[in-house]
Amino acid sequence: MIDQNAARKIAEGNGFIAALDQSGGSTPKALKGYGVEEGAWSSEEEMFGLIHQMRTRIITSPVFTGDKVIGAILFERTMDGQAGGKPVPQVLNERGVVPFIKIDKGLEDEKNGVQLMKPMPELDALLARAKGLGVFGTKERSVINLANREGIAAIVKQQFEVGKQVLAAGLMPIIEPEVNIKSPERAEADQILLEELTKALDALTGDDKVMLKLSLPKQAGLFDSLVDHPRVLRVVALSGGYKRPEACIELAKNRGVIASFSRALLEDLRALMSDDEFNASLGSAIDEIYTASTKKTA
Repeated sequence: MIDQNAARKIAEGNGFIAALDQSGGSTPKALKGYGVEEGAWSSEEEMFGLIHQMRTRIITSPVFTGDKVIGAILFERTMDGQAGGKPVPQVLNERGVVPFIKIDKGLEDEKNGVQLMKPMPELDALLARAKGLGVFGTKERSVINLANREGIAAIVKQQFEVGKQVLAAGLMPIIEPEVNIKSPERAEADQILLEELTKALDALTGDDKVMLKLSLPKQAGLFDSLVDHPRVLRVVALSGGYKRPEACIELAKNRGVIASFSRALLEDLRALMSDDEFNASLGSAIDEIYTASTKKTA
């Protein structure tokens, strides 16, 4: 059974969702952005220890609360870890921040202009563990590079199959078919994705709802019908490579869409900052992203 209080917070809350879910492949890049060079660790365990310290510092910061950050997406190791002696999902829930977990295991090689998700044979066990830890939902990412309808239809089909498995486990799926913002066919890909998502949403049965995490569309307002769709709990946007100022400008053009930023949230944070400097920098980023999520331009 999906947590209805958390569902209300996500559906109606003013704020955005922080993406703290960099996985093995993207962790070195995230640490480098934080000012920790690759020579700072000698094993994968040490690397994940360093990224966990960064994430713990973020989620225990006095500025990281449910007033503006209504949700946070975690990497599996972060979900299983602790912050201040408590399980991370518990710490988030106590702060009014709804926890999600990234469940995909990376991407297949490109075919028909898209990259599907790799198989997830351990998914049921992961979903049960997440549910037991107080996690509300999941996130799974695929990538669209070209406006190939066959490829985009395959991505949406796979995403909704996984989404139904997540719903059956009593969790809320965030479906993330990311359109590469550098694609030469971006506008066409956005349009095909809109059509395929609408068909899949219309085919849902019972009381099922999903969330959507989408690249900011080339044409502002293109996804208005998804925002209004009765089967969509919330539409969130990834920054997709935009720096924060540009990401916020684009986000503010799209009614009803809130941020789920990763790099654009963390880009000014550094390991050597004092706690006061760190909290001030994080607070400034949170305020900027919150404003773009809640105050829309015409």
